[in-house]
Amino acid sequence: METNANTIAQTTSGGIGIWAIIIWIIVVLVLYVIVKYNTLVKLRNFIKNAFADIDVQMKLRFDLVENLVNTVKGYAIHEKETLAQLTQARSNYMNAKDENAKIEANNQLNGTLKTLFAVSENYPELKANQNFLQLQTELSDIENKIAAARRFFNSCVKDFNTAIETFPTNVIANLFGFRQHDFFAIENEEEKKAPKVQF
Repeated sequence: METNANTIAQTTSGGIGIWAIIIWIIVVLVLYVIVKYNTLVKLRNFIKNAFADIDVQMKLRFDLVENLVNTVKGYAIHEKETLAQLTQARSNYMNAKDENAKIEANNQLNGTLKTLFAVSENYPELKANQNFLQLQTELSDIENKIAAARRFFNSCVKDFNTAIETFPTNVIANLFGFRQHDFFAIENEEEKKAPKVQF
C-alpha cells in the first residue's frame, strides 16, 4: 500500500515538475517576443524621428529657395523655365504623401538649384546682390544640416534593417509585419554633389 502511495506521489510531483518547466519556457518565450517587438518599434520610431528632422530642414530649404527665386526674378526675367522648375520642386515636396515622394522632390530640387546657380553666373549684378549672397550662405548652412540629418537617418535605417534581418528577430519581424526601410539615397550620380552655393 505504501509503495502504491509513493509511486502516485512521485508520478504527481514529476508531472507537476514537467508542467512547471513547460509553463516557464512559454513565459520566457512570450517575454522574449515582447522585448524584441518593443525593440523593433523603438528602432522604427528612431527612423520616423530622423526623417522628421530631415523634413524640417527640407522645409527650411524650400522656404529659402522661394526667397532665392524671388530675388533672382528681378535680375533673370527670361530664366522662367528654371524658376518654374524650382517652384514645381517645392510644390512636389509640400504635396508629397510619403518619404519616397519627398526624397524624389529633394532630388528634383538639387538638379534645379545647380542650374539656377549656373545661370546666376551670367548676372554680375545678381551675384553682388546682398540678399542673394545672404540666401546663398543660409542655403549652404542648411545643406550641411541636411547632410548630417541624412547620415543619421541612414544609420537608423541600417540598425532597423539589420535587426529585422537577423535571426531570430526576423521571425518576430515577419510575424508582426515589420518591413525594411529604404535609405535616403540620391539616385542620379550628378545630384550626389551638393549644389554649389558659394561664388
